[in-house]
Amino acid sequence: MMNGGSDSLLSEIADIYRQAFARLDKDREPPSVDVRFYPYVGINHTIRIRNGRVFVRLAEICHDMPLAAHQGLARILVGKLYSRKTSPAVRAAYEEYIASVDVRERADHSKRTRGRKVVTSSKGEVYDLDEMFALLNFWYFGGRLERPTLTWSPRKSYHILGHHDSTHDTISVSRSLDSRNVPRFVVEFVLFHEMLHIAHPAQHVNGRRYHHTAAFRRDERRFNRFHEAERWIEMNVGKLRRSARADKKPRFRKK
Repeated sequence: MMNGGSDSLLSEIADIYRQAFARLDKDREPPSVDVRFYPYVGINHTIRIRNGRVFVRLAEICHDMPLAAHQGLARILVGKLYSRKTSPAVRAAYEEYIASVDVRERADHSKRTRGRKVVTSSKGEVYDLDEMFALLNFWYFGGRLERPTLTWSPRKSYHILGHHDSTHDTISVSRSLDSRNVPRFVVEFVLFHEMLHIAHPAQHVNGRRYHHTAAFRRDERRFNRFHEAERWIEMNVGKLRRSARADKKPRFRKK
């Protein structure tokens, strides 16, 4: 653990959290709050209550965050303990800070140096992502895209079918699609979508990051079975969910 930050700064931030508790629960005395900066990967923060004491751990890359942003974050974290939503006005200072280019670059650096990407294999039981990438790259991108690390996800999932991680230069496709019950064009479409993230990097506009730009959406529709693929995914999400849940159940071998 890294207890970064001066004692006076940590004390000031702790006061902000006590004020947040007092605002949300006026009938109780604000609890004792312990605040520390912690070397989380990326922008992550936690708040816990143990034996009546509150422990707040803040991402160390936010060590120079303005107090106004700390006030917004305190309202967000304390609000979660009370199942209360915070208004956009309350969140504004914090969200503006973490959306800044400087903070995002720090977060990416943190992920590169501390994060660990789980890579399995590009060759699945049914489909080979390397082969698919080469064909899609030839037909839709003129062979211009540099091949990232391609991998099937460690476990089956249905919430996220594909993910492009620019920090680790990796495209991961859900293992739930590596099945003979899934048409090849559906897997190609998911991979094609993630390849578009390479062709159309995220854009920063007014301090916010946009991944699916108008150009991205325009090119996505170039996929020759675009509507058919989207319709198949929509109609079969239930099957993917059941497959993913079955994959999580413990399996026992007969002796």
